Amino acid sequence: MLFSILFSAGLLSAGLPYGLEEPVCDSLHAVTLTADRGVIVSRADTLSVDNSFSISDVLQQSPGLHLGDNGGMGGLKTVSLRGMGSAHTAIYVDGVRVGNVQSGQNDMGMLGLESYGAAVVDYAQNSVSFTTAKPVFDDSPVAGRVRFSAGSFGTYLPSARLDFRLGDRLSLSANAAGIISKGDFSYGDGLRRTNNDLRQARAGIDLFGLMGGGEYHVKAYYNGAERGTPGATSYPSDDRQKDMNAFLQGTLRKNFSPLYTLRVSAKGSYDDIYYTSTWGDSRYGQTEIQLNSAHDFQIKDWWKLSLAADARWDALNSTNYHASRFTALSALASSFRTERFMATVALEYEGAFDRDGLSRNALSPSADLRFTAFEGFDIVAFGRRAYRIPTFNELYYVGYGNPQLAPEDAWLTDLGIDFNRRVNAAWTMKLKADVFYNLLKNKIISAPTEEDPNIWAPYNVGKVRSAGMDFLAGTSYENGSWNASAEVRYSYQSAIDKTPGSYTYDTPVPYVARHTVVLSAALSWKGISLAPVWQLRAGRTDSMGEMPDWNTLDVNLSKTFTIAKSSLALKFSARNILNCRYETVSGYPMPGRSLTGGIEYRF
Repeated sequence: MLFSILFSAGLLSAGLPYGLEEPVCDSLHAVTLTADRGVIVSRADTLSVDNSFSISDVLQQSPGLHLGDNGGMGGLKTVSLRGMGSAHTAIYVDGVRVGNVQSGQNDMGMLGLESYGAAVVDYAQNSVSFTTAKPVFDDSPVAGRVRFSAGSFGTYLPSARLDFRLGDRLSLSANAAGIISKGDFSYGDGLRRTNNDLRQARAGIDLFGLMGGGEYHVKAYYNGAERGTPGATSYPSDDRQKDMNAFLQGTLRKNFSPLYTLRVSAKGSYDDIYYTSTWGDSRYGQTEIQLNSAHDFQIKDWWKLSLAADARWDALNSTNYHASRFTALSALASSFRTERFMATVALEYEGAFDRDGLSRNALSPSADLRFTAFEGFDIVAFGRRAYRIPTFNELYYVGYGNPQLAPEDAWLTDLGIDFNRRVNAAWTMKLKADVFYNLLKNKIISAPTEEDPNIWAPYNVGKVRSAGMDFLAGTSYENGSWNASAEVRYSYQSAIDKTPGSYTYDTPVPYVARHTVVLSAALSWKGISLAPVWQLRAGRTDSMGEMPDWNTLDVNLSKTFTIAKSSLALKFSARNILNCRYETVSGYPMPGRSLTGGIEYRF
């Protein structure tokens, strides 16, 4: 009933499907509601993507995040937060979710960075959000940038972005990029990674518009790639994979009055993956359609009420099986705010209805609190239920799937402090510290079937307890001709398998680093920019036991020349300068020392 009321209200009032306010926020003072995210509050890292060569460069700076990387430019890249697993980590582009009903995992390597300005890793929502950078114009109606980079392992990275001002209230951005990489790096004594090449082409168009009391954004994106899948070093393969991803989405936000704001969005996407294997070829085609609406009511200066509803249809057609799912989501949130205190409570409903008649429903409450003890110092806390419906592979994959699976169920809690203080006009300091406790029940794990121990199937028998702390301290100084900043980040995580009767009982969850340290700095002076990043990951395990600790040092160096109203930049990047041998996923070595140089022209 709640879903039908909310969704009907959204469509009738909008006249078109749902658009979302960009949910990039850096404090609890920003509250946004969507049906599948509940209330958006920030226990987040906001990361710039402007000068990054890859997704790995962006995300590796978040200590509580595990980046599963199969190595090289074309290796599968997945993210997980605080020991929850990649299937529990939601990915968003401009507030609209990127779905994968087949495996539940999104390959971050297939997401281009050309149009994005920031990435937000949000621990409260267990999500990573990318936000498109809006065009900025001076006197000219055209602006843009052209980049070309080349580096180790036969890697070439051309890209371009053009921005057009079509009027006072309308602008358009177009971008294109490509990657060519042999990926043939050495990883041991005389050993070299083969069948690890990548050829990728991406293109996108963004239309931004203003209207009376609101704005809209239409985004189209295409990605095509062909790559080798070399397999683990112990089981090398000559398999190949072709990827095609395309989506079209639109978002709209309109303030009808000081008391009411409507946000609506719609999305259609298609993903196609084609495997060529010695075991036989296979193809997976996924279709997704989303319709969403959100309504904000400013009842009092201190009281805000929000309603949201989403509807999503997913279909998978493959050589192994066929499946489809309709998902209905709705949420109700109420936020209260005084000069020093803010509280938000929310209740979310999710119902999933598969083509074969299976249905799953859940209610998920959440609560978020912030108290300002004094200027610049806040105490924050949140608690929420996280709910993951089984993927199509887990339910229906021929010879493996289990249609009787129940959803995974988790509770996430966090208590932290935020300190931000401007010491003077040039110098600022910040401090953030959190302790967290997560409990995951009904975790889906693979185990031998009772009928045949040689045949494995997924079961809801897993249990994981994750606890730890995250710490950040940073400072920045701005003095006209030069700027400097430095940060230290530390994360301690204890993710323990508590599955009753399991041979892994009371052992660490694989790949979750017990200790993570990230030291970063940035210095700019007269067009010269230097940015080193050092990170350490220690206390990791895999199915065989302890994994070696590893640390890497990366350095970005650039020199920018101003030419009239344009600029020309020479950029140099060194990755893994220490030439550390390491793996983020067992059996998939990461590249050693690598160098990339390039040129960028902005106008």
